[in-house]
Parts: sequence; structure tokens; C-alpha cells
Amino acid sequence: MTGSSEVDFDWNDIPLLLALAQTGSMNAAGKQLGMDPSTISRRLAATEAALQTPLFVRGPSGYQPTDAGRVFLENGGRIYGQVRDMLVDTRAEADGVGGVVRLTAIDFMFSEWLAAHLPELVAAHPAIQLQLIASNQSLSFTRRETDFALRLARPQEDAALLMRKVGELGFAVYAPTCFAGTPRERWGELPWLVYGPELAETPEMRWISRHVPDACQALQVSSVATLRSACVAGLGLALLPHVVPEAGGMCRLGSGVELHREVWLLSHRATGRIARYRAVSDWLVKAFETDASRLRGEQAAPGLAGAADTT
Repeated sequence: MTGSSEVDFDWNDIPLLLALAQTGSMNAAGKQLGMDPSTISRRLAATEAALQTPLFVRGPSGYQPTDAGRVFLENGGRIYGQVRDMLVDTRAEADGVGGVVRLTAIDFMFSEWLAAHLPELVAAHPAIQLQLIASNQSLSFTRRETDFALRLARPQEDAALLMRKVGELGFAVYAPTCFAGTPRERWGELPWLVYGPELAETPEMRWISRHVPDACQALQVSSVATLRSACVAGLGLALLPHVVPEAGGMCRLGSGVELHREVWLLSHRATGRIARYRAVSDWLVKAFETDASRLRGEQAAPGLAGAADTT
């Protein structure tokens, strides 16, 4: 390779090579892009000549990227996505507050709380297309897999992220009604519903280990919704967010909130410059401010008026 830092490379070839990596076939990539396969073959050869290194090898299963090819595709995919989003965002900004906005959070945040605030957003900005992604997995802001995320812990510092604490969630102990009135000192004698090993380090699981270390763990689950359903079914006690409403067959034990967790709103730094993202961010912050007491557990959730609070 020459000592020059400049490479004679055509940036328009990035989507061609991404399609080849995805399909593993010149013909399939050509069909996906509406191009002649020979054109893709020529552009691959030109790119490899410009970079002076092979990006793909052809094997029995089709075209596979080399190590250098994987580096190229990872960076090229990110750059291509940013350019594409830049064009979409620019057009959307010119057209007003509208377009797709992706928000990810743990499932119960949507179903048990945020859904009730959606009519306000729709009424104010009917052209916004909000996509709710129920997930606790880390999605990439750089690759625009999501635009906003609500997380129950402060994330690690990341130059690409804007982070803002927007509220707190209170957690209380809930039980099947057959255990109503059980005093705190006997909680450890009852079966408990807990998270699996993948969530063993959550504050909820640390609270259980500290307060009822020897309790029988009757069931391990991976979601709040399943935890609540199992409690209603009579399987045992559960530490649940106060915002999750009680149902027939369950009641709250204890006289207060046992645990608080911070809620953080994450977004890419670029979102602050786009009208539709600012609108969604403002809506989320207002929703948290409006329901701050309820989320913390200082106010009864809808449908809990008159519910027994036994100790």
C-alpha cells in the first residue's frame, strides 16, 4: 500500500457491498438493488483495488467477508446509515414535526404506564410515527436501532449519548390474597417469585437476597408481566414496580415502598437538533413529571383506591 493517506474510493459502493455481505450472492445482491450482478462485481474489484486488500472471498456458501472486509462493513454500515438518516431527517425537518421515532423500554413501562399518555402525543403531533420497542437489551444509537431508551440504571459514559434522569420507580412486595396480612418477619417463610440468573445483579434481586436470603424461590422468570401473572395465580410473593396495578387475587404487603430505582432517558446527541425528536423528548419528560408521585409509589395507581395495605 502506498504511503499516501488518501484512497481513491467511491462512497456510492458502500450499499452494494453491504448487500453482497447480506445475501452472499452477486445475483441476489443485484436483484435486491435492481442492478446487474456484473456491475457489483466490477465495483467490488474497484474497491479492493483502491484499498489494496481483499474484502470478500468466494466459498461454497457464497461470498464471505475477510477480516478486513468485516472492518470495512462495520464502519461502512454505520456511515451509510448516518448519511441516510441525515437525508431523511433533513427532509422531515423541512416538512414539520413528523416521521418515525423509535423508543425502547422494558415492556411494563409501555403497557402499564406510558400507553395512557400516548393520546396526548398523537393529538399534539399526529404526523409522528412512534415505534415502541419492548426490550431491555442495549440497542445501538450510533446505528440508529433506536432513538430513545428508558433504562432503570445510569448508563456508562458514552460520547454519543445524551443522558437525563427523568424519574424514579418505587417497588413494593405483592402477594396472593391467601397470604394477606402476613407480617414482615414471616415473609422469608413464603415462596418467592424471582428473576433468572441473567438478572441476578438487579437491585430487585439484591433486595431479595438481603431481606429474605433463605426463602424458597418457587419460580424464576424474565419479565415483570410474568412475575405479576404468577403472583396473581397464587405461586408466591414478588417485588414489583408500584406502577403495575393490582389485580384480583393479589394484594400488597408492607406499609411502604421497599426500593427505588432511577429512570434514565437516553438519546443520541443528534436528536436535539430534529423537531420530531424534541417533541417526543418533551412529551416523555412531561409524562414523568405528571406521574412522579405515582411512579415513586407515593400515590395509588389507577384502580387501587381503597385497596388493602396490610402489614
